[in-house]
Amino acid sequence: MKYVFHLTFTLTSSAFTSVDTYLHGLPMRKMILPAALYCASLSFGCAALDTAKIDELTGLKGKLNDKEGVYKITWPRSDVKVVVDGWTMPPFMGLGTWAGFTGANERALMMGDTVLFEDEVNPVISVALDQGLSVTALHNHFFFDQPKVYFMHIEGQDSVEKLAMAVRKVYDKVKQIRAVDPKPANTFAQKSLDEKSSITAAPLNEIFGLQGEAKDGMVKFSIGHKAKMHDFEIGNDIGVNTWAAFAGSDDNAIIDGDFAVEEDQLQTALKSLRRNGINIVAIHSHMTHEQPRILFFHYWGRGPARKLAEAIQDALVASGLSGVSTEAQR
Repeated sequence: MKYVFHLTFTLTSSAFTSVDTYLHGLPMRKMILPAALYCASLSFGCAALDTAKIDELTGLKGKLNDKEGVYKITWPRSDVKVVVDGWTMPPFMGLGTWAGFTGANERALMMGDTVLFEDEVNPVISVALDQGLSVTALHNHFFFDQPKVYFMHIEGQDSVEKLAMAVRKVYDKVKQIRAVDPKPANTFAQKSLDEKSSITAAPLNEIFGLQGEAKDGMVKFSIGHKAKMHDFEIGNDIGVNTWAAFAGSDDNAIIDGDFAVEEDQLQTALKSLRRNGINIVAIHSHMTHEQPRILFFHYWGRGPARKLAEAIQDALVASGLSGVSTEAQR
């Protein structure tokens, strides 16, 4: 009689060697029970994802890809009509929020893409970060879209239960914002700026420990980050820099800029800025083949110039970027 069976193992190399050594040479009929018992005795790797728990916690019904071992939930953003280049876009064509889970119940990986409108982006980023998720990209997919659509990529490593709960809170925040106003806002609704800027540079110079560049009542600072690309040394002037530009008045200022961070610095910098009320408007790469890998995120803030500068300096210190270079843009 022939025995046909299938066993799935997720083992360390040493554990696999032990199983292989034990089973080698046994008659086929004697392999089934010992192998199954060994698998059952492990606290990892053999437990399938609790897909029912994911459905329950996220409030969405997912679909399992057996071949890739991924359980994926989706949420089409049909709650807001989106027009792209004059055409009303159905969610099927690229307006689907999703999160995929793989691994085991106690240690899983989640990756996802979240469809957001402008007034949802920063509140949702804050919720994702507060729930222990990483925000890894923020960008657009379309031109001439009304209202503007952004895509926030997230990832996390934890138990299935914690990851599913985190995803649910991200989605609930989106729904909460739309419940207040079904129509996405198209402005931060803040006090307008004076026609001419009059930023005082001295207090900002002191906060950053740098001499900023002043022009027409505006002030700009730039901190270089050294890297290599295609065997060339690259840094501040060629575009590998963190910068901050101030306009408006000392009491009613605007700040915009860009952070150049290594991968391990990204989440810390994002958390620091969001805690201080700075809006994140894009997270992406600017280059290829650079060493170390550099990611860039753009930001926008409003308030007193000193307070804005302190928020940026806090993020520089928290992420280890303060003092990366003493070279200011001139």
